[in-house]
Amino acid sequence: MKLSARNQLKGTVIAVEKGPVSAKVKIDIGGGTIITSTVTSETVDELGLADGDSVTAIIKASDVLIGK
Repeated sequence: MKLSARNQLKGTVIAVEKGPVSAKVKIDIGGGTIITSTVTSETVDELGLADGDSVTAIIKASDVLIGK
């Protein structure tokens, strides 16, 4: 699959915390960095996401906010 999004991070699923509507998917992208994605529980089922899966996190955002 080809995508126009340039921000693609390959990693490994290390945890799936599934709720009734949404799920948190934690992805280890290396170097001690873990990112968390919130998706629908239906998405977890459709993709069959589980610990140890190789995935690509695709990030599309119009704004990046920084606070200090």
